[in-house]
Amino acid sequence: MEDLLLYDRLQFAFTITFHYIFPQLTMGLSLLIVFFKWRFLRNKKEEYNDAAKFFMKIFAVNFTMGVVTGIPMEFQFGTNWAKFSELTGGIIGQTLAMEGMFSFFLESSFLVLFIFGEKLMGQRLHLLTAFLVFLGSWASGYFILATNAWMQHPVGYEILDNGKFVLENFSSLFSNPWLIPAFLHNQMASVVTSSFVVAGIGAFYVLRNKNVEFGQLFLKTGVAFGLASSLLVAFPTGDWNAKNVAKYQPAAFAAMEGIFETEEAGAEIVLVGQPNMVEKKLDNKIAVPNILSFLTYQDWDTQIPGMDQFEEEELPDNISALYYSYHIMVGLGTIFIGVMSLAGFLLWRRKLHMTKAVLWSLMMLVPFPYIANITGWYVAELGRQPYLVYGLLKTSEGISPTVSAGNTLFTLLGFIGLYILLGLLFLVIVGKIINEGPKKLSH
Repeated sequence: MEDLLLYDRLQFAFTITFHYIFPQLTMGLSLLIVFFKWRFLRNKKEEYNDAAKFFMKIFAVNFTMGVVTGIPMEFQFGTNWAKFSELTGGIIGQTLAMEGMFSFFLESSFLVLFIFGEKLMGQRLHLLTAFLVFLGSWASGYFILATNAWMQHPVGYEILDNGKFVLENFSSLFSNPWLIPAFLHNQMASVVTSSFVVAGIGAFYVLRNKNVEFGQLFLKTGVAFGLASSLLVAFPTGDWNAKNVAKYQPAAFAAMEGIFETEEAGAEIVLVGQPNMVEKKLDNKIAVPNILSFLTYQDWDTQIPGMDQFEEEELPDNISALYYSYHIMVGLGTIFIGVMSLAGFLLWRRKLHMTKAVLWSLMMLVPFPYIANITGWYVAELGRQPYLVYGLLKTSEGISPTVSAGNTLFTLLGFIGLYILLGLLFLVIVGKIINEGPKKLSH
């Protein structure tokens, strides 16, 4: 049973990690496409329209890959996690169905109209289709996060005698105090990813002295959106999320901050340290006293419970992975703010396109927002363990006992091989689009 649980979790972790490479770009990129199209209607400069259509091609490839990699995850609810689906389907099935019926069809339908309907509809309606694609992609994220928010902080439910969860109050799903902070943080993080992609493509064009006009436009747009979103990811959305974890999942908060022992007064914030799970401490620790208490409660001396205050079975089951995921996310977010602030300053001084070191940095940093987004999700999911529904349903109680560990391992290996091929195909297609550049779309 332990092997089965391990392989079930590994399979879902792998498939959802690969899947989330694509939605995090589409959600953020849809906003920038609306911006490009809106700017074209305002100033009638054709390069803005070309930019919108260029990035919609990249959006379409990402959207297709997201659909292809999302379907296997849905099936896993019925194969590997059948007991979880049986017990909670009356609640999570509603938000997942709304995501499929409303957001997916809105996004896919108007994506087709944007790509093929410009001449037929005219420019104003073309902008409307871009906005509706954006609305669909963000609504999709909202419904998915409503599902996850209920698993993180269950509200408005009743448990029947047979163990099934039923919804007492439908509106509670969308007034969950966990939902809005998580949604805003997630969406701002997706804008960070798309901004680095747009700025990175711009830097690539300027460094190669190819499509330089578009390169400068992409740099200007990517840096402006990237600086704003990088700041918003940290504050207020990241701060709001951390306070929610401290309030509703205090054991997870202690683990991700590396607080093994409760301090008498204010809690320190750890900058560097490695969890030592044998001796229950952080090795080689560099910390600043009392800062964590101030950031969390706006009081220097408020006590924050350490992991010593909780029963062993209530602590996250992989404290090291949770701790490192959290610190990688925060560390990368800090780097993004620094790089985008410098790029923004150079853009304001009109020197960005001449500063090769910063252009190279923008281009080479493109993969790292993906890493930050994925480790952010790891923080949320590892922090919820050992529960599927926090405090109510253990992960070990949600697996399908009729699916063997061998079958799960076999399909996991199959997914790995297939997704490697899909990933290579994706890189080839997007690389070809970037290499051709925007001009060929309208000239």
